Amino acid sequence: MTSRSLGLALIAACLAAGPAPRLSGQGPSDVVVGMSAAFSGPSAALGRDMRMGLEAAFRRVNDAGGVAGRRIRLVALDDSYQAEPVAGNMARLIDRERVLAVVGSVGTAGATVAVPIANERKVPFFGAMTGADLLRKQPPDRYVINFRASYAEETQVMVRGLLKRGIKPQQIAFFTQNDGYGDSGYAGALRALQEAGFADGKSLLHGRYERGTVDVDEALLAIARARVRPRAIIMVGTYAACAKFILLAKQLLPGAMFLNVSFVGSTSLSNALGDQGENVVVTQVVPHYDADLPAAAEYRQAMRRYFPDARFDFVSLEGFLTGKTFVEALRRVRGDATREGIIDALERAGTLDIGIGVPLRFSSDDHQGSHHVWPTVIQNRAFVPFEW
Repeated sequence: MTSRSLGLALIAACLAAGPAPRLSGQGPSDVVVGMSAAFSGPSAALGRDMRMGLEAAFRRVNDAGGVAGRRIRLVALDDSYQAEPVAGNMARLIDRERVLAVVGSVGTAGATVAVPIANERKVPFFGAMTGADLLRKQPPDRYVINFRASYAEETQVMVRGLLKRGIKPQQIAFFTQNDGYGDSGYAGALRALQEAGFADGKSLLHGRYERGTVDVDEALLAIARARVRPRAIIMVGTYAACAKFILLAKQLLPGAMFLNVSFVGSTSLSNALGDQGENVVVTQVVPHYDADLPAAAEYRQAMRRYFPDARFDFVSLEGFLTGKTFVEALRRVRGDATREGIIDALERAGTLDIGIGVPLRFSSDDHQGSHHVWPTVIQNRAFVPFEW
């Protein structure tokens, strides 16, 4: 066959197959997405692990040819788990980097700043690592897409489990961060108590501490000095503060049960607690990283390949699954992948099976893919699945 006839044959084959999907917006060879997270300060481990999981997911796709032939590139900016830098980070990501979406950002305080900007600028704010209520309005904000279950759903699971174990509502106390993050988890627990017939949840012991600090002493004393000693303490905080609280509380409240939401950072919490972490419960919004599930196996393989020195971790797994879900949305866009097209694709998607044992479901009425919570408990410094 001559070179001319070969060329004609190739053109004919391409036409027969139809036009290849094309992504628009960021350049001839890549698709740019951004994130704002803590890469410095006391919560830096959360940002680093979330970014690592996203990078593992994107590199895996890029090495397989990308999406419609284009590679995904992540621009990650540090906000030190503070709200103030987030506005500048969002402006840079949207105006200078021209990101298609902001993906996997970390923290409620940052989301408080980022969500209004995303809505105003019509940029998808996708899969943030926060379960706060402000990202879960009804009807949902068009440009806010969540992967994970909410903090309220996590603490509701805790309350139902504690009641199932025979712990009375009056024996439950709370330790929460004094901001929207802590408020969301606390409110979810109160709703679960009310559903169980206990309407006076606000009378229960409740200690608080300020975001960005480990000033937990007053909160602990308020709980420990109460007439009724709690049998279980539901905690909505970051790992450094929660670890300090648990280590002190074990001396003052022997036998109490400590329960943390996923954002605490499981590995960091366990490392900080050492031998004192035994039987501390952490609810997760992803399955166990050692689970016999397709997505967990993909995660382990990608981490071994791209980050061989890193430990498997629930936070990096959340980043990986967030990245995997974003890629699935890109693949479902009709025509060019625009910001509006990503939202439309997810709202049309209905059910997505990404290999975690439960389907993700998106619609115009529900922008949260997963509502599932996986409880775990620390045993011998390892996290194992936990049944109430």
